[in-house]
Amino acid sequence: MAPPIAISPESDSTSAPLGTLTTKFDDTLRFYLNGTRVVLDEIDPEVTLLEYLRGIGLTGTKLGCGEGGCGACTVVVSQYNPTTKKIYHASVNACLAPLVSVDGKHVITIEGIGNVKKPHPAQERIAKSNGSQCGFCTPGIVMSLYALLRNKDSPTEHDVEEAFDGNLCRCTGYRPILDAAQTFSSKAAACGNSTANGGGGCCMEKGEGGGCCKDGKADGDDQPIKRFTPPGFIEYNPDTELIFPPALKKYDFKPLAFGNKRKTWYRPVTLEQLLEIKSAYPTAKIIGGSSETQIEIKFKALQYPVSVFVGDIAELRQFTLKDDDHFEVGGNIILTDLENLSSEAAKKYGNRGQIFSAINKQLKYFAGRQIRNVGTPAGNLVTASPISDLNPVFLASGAVVVAKSPGKETEIPMSEFFQGYRRTALPADAILASIRVPLTQEKNEFFRTYKQAKRKDDDIAIVTSALRVRLSEDGIVEECNLAYGGMAPMTVLAKKAGAYLTGKKFAELETLEGSMNALEQDFNLQFGVPGGMASYRKSLALGFFYRFYHEVMSALNAGSEVADEEAVEELEREISTGQEDKEASAAYVQETLGKSNNHVAALKQVTGEAQYVDDIMPQKNELYGCIVFSTKAHAKLLSVDYSAALDVPGVVDFVDHKDMPSPRANRWGAPHFEETFFAEDIVYTAGQPIGLILATSAMRAQEGARAVKIEYEELPAIFTMEEAIEKDSFYKFFREIKKGDVEEGFKNADYTFTGVARMGGQEHFYLETQASLAIPKPGEGEIEIIASTQNPNETQVYGAQVCNLPLNKVVAKCRRMGGGFGGKESRSVALSSIIALAAHKTKRPVRCMLTREEDMIFSGQRHPFLGRWKVGVNKDGKIQALDLDIFNNGGWSWDLSAAVCERAMSHSDGCYLIPNVYVRGRICKTNTMSNTAFRGFGGPQGMFIAESYMSEVADRLGIPVEKFREINFYKDQEQTHFNQPLTDWHVPLMYDQVRKEFDYEARREAVSKFNAEHKWRKKGLALIPTKFGISFTALWFNQAGALVHIYEDGSVLVAHGGTEMGQGLHTKMTMVAAQALKVPMEDVYISETATNTVANASPTAASASSDLNGYAIYNACAQLNERLAPYREKLGPEATMKQLAHAAYFDRVNLSAQGFYKTPEIGYTWGENKGKMFFYFTQGVTAAEVEIDTLTGTWTCTRADIKMDVGRSINPAIDYGQIQGAFIQGLGLFTMEESLWLRNGPLKGNLFTRGPGAYKIPGFRDIPQVFNVSLLKDVEWKDLRTIQRSRGVGEPPLFMGSAVFFAIRDALVAARKQYGVEAKQGEDGGEEDGLLRLESPATPERIRLACVDPIMTRARVERKEGEESFFIAI
Repeated sequence: MAPPIAISPESDSTSAPLGTLTTKFDDTLRFYLNGTRVVLDEIDPEVTLLEYLRGIGLTGTKLGCGEGGCGACTVVVSQYNPTTKKIYHASVNACLAPLVSVDGKHVITIEGIGNVKKPHPAQERIAKSNGSQCGFCTPGIVMSLYALLRNKDSPTEHDVEEAFDGNLCRCTGYRPILDAAQTFSSKAAACGNSTANGGGGCCMEKGEGGGCCKDGKADGDDQPIKRFTPPGFIEYNPDTELIFPPALKKYDFKPLAFGNKRKTWYRPVTLEQLLEIKSAYPTAKIIGGSSETQIEIKFKALQYPVSVFVGDIAELRQFTLKDDDHFEVGGNIILTDLENLSSEAAKKYGNRGQIFSAINKQLKYFAGRQIRNVGTPAGNLVTASPISDLNPVFLASGAVVVAKSPGKETEIPMSEFFQGYRRTALPADAILASIRVPLTQEKNEFFRTYKQAKRKDDDIAIVTSALRVRLSEDGIVEECNLAYGGMAPMTVLAKKAGAYLTGKKFAELETLEGSMNALEQDFNLQFGVPGGMASYRKSLALGFFYRFYHEVMSALNAGSEVADEEAVEELEREISTGQEDKEASAAYVQETLGKSNNHVAALKQVTGEAQYVDDIMPQKNELYGCIVFSTKAHAKLLSVDYSAALDVPGVVDFVDHKDMPSPRANRWGAPHFEETFFAEDIVYTAGQPIGLILATSAMRAQEGARAVKIEYEELPAIFTMEEAIEKDSFYKFFREIKKGDVEEGFKNADYTFTGVARMGGQEHFYLETQASLAIPKPGEGEIEIIASTQNPNETQVYGAQVCNLPLNKVVAKCRRMGGGFGGKESRSVALSSIIALAAHKTKRPVRCMLTREEDMIFSGQRHPFLGRWKVGVNKDGKIQALDLDIFNNGGWSWDLSAAVCERAMSHSDGCYLIPNVYVRGRICKTNTMSNTAFRGFGGPQGMFIAESYMSEVADRLGIPVEKFREINFYKDQEQTHFNQPLTDWHVPLMYDQVRKEFDYEARREAVSKFNAEHKWRKKGLALIPTKFGISFTALWFNQAGALVHIYEDGSVLVAHGGTEMGQGLHTKMTMVAAQALKVPMEDVYISETATNTVANASPTAASASSDLNGYAIYNACAQLNERLAPYREKLGPEATMKQLAHAAYFDRVNLSAQGFYKTPEIGYTWGENKGKMFFYFTQGVTAAEVEIDTLTGTWTCTRADIKMDVGRSINPAIDYGQIQGAFIQGLGLFTMEESLWLRNGPLKGNLFTRGPGAYKIPGFRDIPQVFNVSLLKDVEWKDLRTIQRSRGVGEPPLFMGSAVFFAIRDALVAARKQYGVEAKQGEDGGEEDGLLRLESPATPERIRLACVDPIMTRARVERKEGEESFFIAI
């Protein structure tokens, strides 16, 4: 199978024409930008639309991935559509769009639709609905919604959900964004009393007659009723939108040509002009949507000296129905148009239009809307991707490709078009003009398509297929095309199966069995097949045919005896909904604290005005840095030659370890200081920095970095924990927790069971990659470092170290981050320090923002974990003993692996009292990137091990796992295995509450009934608790400082040591200060986090920042209140802060105060197992229900109910956002997100999943269909002594996502039981004991492979001696 980023063969670098062009070409681009006419006649041919926009200061449009996979760069391009003859407002990825593509169009960016003072309704509703946290993805999301509203001012609920399928968000969990967007839907426009809007039913629904009050007329008035506007929101009026510029309606599209000596662009506007260019430049790159070409240029450094943009040739965008025989589609029709036209044609043609339904179905899940708005069928065909969604449709249908070259038209049957991997039969001098596709017969012909991917929406296929069969009147197969993608190096027909079927009577089970046997021969995959997943892909090929066969049988009305009708229906999800308890804080709400205030920067974020590191305007003489990364996982560095890089125009200098002031300065990472900023003699991972190229532009720096010549001598590399254990490759670290007498516990237990729990890592995928800007001040000997970091203190410390400066001459600043999640706690320092060194060396400002690919190979992930456990348990279900070995994969350097391992050990008890425990922890030393902090910091891994042994032991005991959990729950004041009593312990109470609210017993009964009645569909339930210890395990980090100024006008400026990464810390701290000083929130401002205002700050991590910084701010405010007390008394209770400050100032009273706080009582001693490890525990319980399609491994979460105990919430809206976001991130961790390394080939040992194309995080339509969140209320928190008596909430809910994993496991247990495979009770058997051992993440592949049905059994590909898997999963 092809890698997800497809590569065309490198073009011939020559750009000399073979012929002479007679067409006269214009060299000026003309378009409109946010309503203003733009004329460009000096155009850099290498810049994209995104680079142009950001270059002129429109930085609201963000760079998130550079490959059109995240949507952060979404803008709207309005144009006259030659296919539909209408104005269409297309959401597009600006990171892919060549600048030439906007000629004659209207480009609208986030800045063009509104601002903080006057936001667009889409901006305002997302802000006020708490749909923006870090804000980096928000402008792109807003623009996707804006595009929808411009095209459909009253969209359906489905339209709204579909509009975001090309956008990703890592913070919010999507629910608040969807809630905001659905206020524009036709559901929201319905009667306010309608049940659709949560009312008791409108007059029409109740059958009262007389017409509905929302029918569009009122009291005889002919004016339409205004659309429904939710209370508190700006009304949306489509008439006030930016108009499509009248000048563009009659715009004269002229052929364009412009460029420089490196690259030339042509933009023909007729087919004749295109053929002329192609004749002159046979190797010219023909570009339609640029969705693949730009990736080739950016990530693979392919050069296309002559590029031809064909998106404005109307002749190539037509769609024609030829008689009743076939239809012809222009090669360059955009996929959105093809999707819509196919949908309409399918309705019109009925049975004859099955091909239209097939196309529409494939396009429904093809990439995101932004890609479908520019992508074309010709692009799909010519790139010849073996996993294309459309190519199997054309192949199965018997379509013909029409190719045109000067004076010649060639017809190429699809059966002859694909010649091999990425090779086609298209003549070198030809272009793909159109595709002729036959319609199906009215009767006895059947055409269906199927696709399976890692994620339902916006994902490339693992296997895709189009299956067509034509029968005679007596049911004999006359013609059969079974086309598959993902099963070979190109889209292929299953020839043996097709040959077998032809001439057979279709409606006989022998035909099905024989076809399946033939398919096995067609697709006899080897274990190590390129692309991996041999068993899964084979099972999909067989499963798709099985589904198709029975779908045809059902259509033929063959009766239930032959047709397995259950196999026919595919899993679809409903429109998602959800609820929050809005009254959670009613019992303790104050003037400010306890209220659901919006994020203080929300409006800045939705309007694109919020500034991130790379949005800062370029400094004078600024240089751009690009890191030279190792491409080997473990090797000696024989030589590094920078000379070719220095010859690249624009390259100024380079930096490596020799530029450090001393060898010691190159070492970092407390407490061991074994990691190097730059590699010295040996590289230990692919992605380790070797040097830094400095140039006058980012593009030139990248070119220079690619030119560096490095010679390696490869050394053996270790990737997995199992390899490390086998080869005794560990860091010098060993921890243990001992409680009770484990040996005695096992001796007295009725049963002893053993097992292994394993989970993979997780990429942070913050939308803003690592970024730093260093500004030297040579005259003063100072340097300022502006970084996207959770750790300004270490940014300052190591910046000073590499520059050989005292700390008082280095200032580190962070205004906000576009997400962090722990990934910018330590790893950001690796970038900021070398950028500081470069600035110090050159005495010029230096900037660097990593590409998504660079960030993923460089910055580390969540640690994979392995737990080998032994549990002693009695017949009554009481656990007696736990013996556990925990291993984590630390990667190539220590980083924070020790602390992560410690936290996993401390959380390996879950929520269960185990009297005798012995836990040991080790860190595996491997050659992956250095794994690091990630939301939960080892806690989720420890709890996953706990819930794994709980599930497996319950299966072996034959008791429901829910009951097994209850039997073993801690009770209040009982001690953990590290001897800390549990106070304010509410897990059992919440477990009971969630059980009732979720109606768990009734659901369990319904699920059991469903599973008994369904063969290929299974449902599962899980009820999962969590307790998460809050405090840094490194004692000295549990401190914080704050600085509060009151100015004469009564305004308040607060500085504290915490950083804002979207979690709402500044919002909560603003509320704390406002409440303490008794001023309105709007009078308090937090500018940025900086080391010259609050020194020696701890990193923003461990979910402790609100506790620590909140109390530091409160302490400072208390000092100020004490100083202002005489003036309050003198001026009275109604005096404003302005009056108080004014009076105090004239009395020479200090209106600045420094606050400080350190967490009391804590301090744990390892080895002795004494002391208080955590200040308190945040707790929660989640119930989840899933449904899986066992034929494919697809699943959906039908409902999830989360209840968290966050104490007395400072801001419920912020807390709900954290809970939802953490849950969805956890859902990704446990079900979807999988990092893979290449085992062989030129990129051996490199990370394969290095962007959104290959690495899948949850999208908008992966969230639970019903997603409910509530906070525990009506209890006392007697022992909680935090600010407002609140609990930390950032990390604890992440483990709640595992409820979906364990619900999937529950469904799989039922699926296996159907075939007589279930755990042997009371036995600790081997691999064949029937017990389900499910590894995390539970991807569709793992789900399918856990099944034991006959199709899966015959599809399993056994590993032969010497065979290895294509990928390495660490």
